[in-house]
Amino acid sequence: MMAYLRIALSAIIAIVLATIALANRDFVAVQLFPETIGNLIGFNFGFGLPLFILLGLAIGLGLMLGFIWEWLREHSYRAEAARLRRRVDALEADLAKLEKAAPAAAQKDDVLAVLEAK
Repeated sequence: MMAYLRIALSAIIAIVLATIALANRDFVAVQLFPETIGNLIGFNFGFGLPLFILLGLAIGLGLMLGFIWEWLREHSYRAEAARLRRRVDALEADLAKLEKAAPAAAQKDDVLAVLEAK
């Protein structure tokens, strides 16, 4: 069922993107500087792209910058999780050492161990 929903959603998204691409296929001029500043400094790099490619590049760049920003923001949470994971591993290693040191006491019930000690 979920596979059909995924395929249907992918098809709808593909149709919407194809419609946007067909509606925005005119070429637009992309320049590094505005015309007046380019004339003032004597250099202005520019090229032409279809609008849908420019929109796709802008959305993709925005997504990548957002992902990078979020990854950097969550660094402290990942560092804390790694520190706690190392502490849990150390405590589990200590517990294993203690269980090896007293295997009979670890296997018995606490009440039975107290009764047998008397």
